[in-house]
Amino acid sequence: MSHTPHELAEEFPEQIDAIHALKTGNAHFAKLVDEYHDVNRAVHRAETGVEPVEELAEVDMRKTRMRLKDEIAAMLAEA
Repeated sequence: MSHTPHELAEEFPEQIDAIHALKTGNAHFAKLVDEYHDVNRAVHRAETGVEPVEELAEVDMRKTRMRLKDEIAAMLAEA
């Protein structure tokens, strides 16, 4: 398993401009990006042992991150 943070710019490198445009022009998208960032950081801290959590909590955080990423990807596809 990789302990590399899954930053949106790395996940969607070809859509950095679209991410910025949607983040500044769409409050819902901006909220999703902020939530993704928070959950992504929490997952990374858990994976690296900085802030250990129970395995089920870590799995739930990963599922939340994936759900947010999917919703962000869908909005980027529509843009």
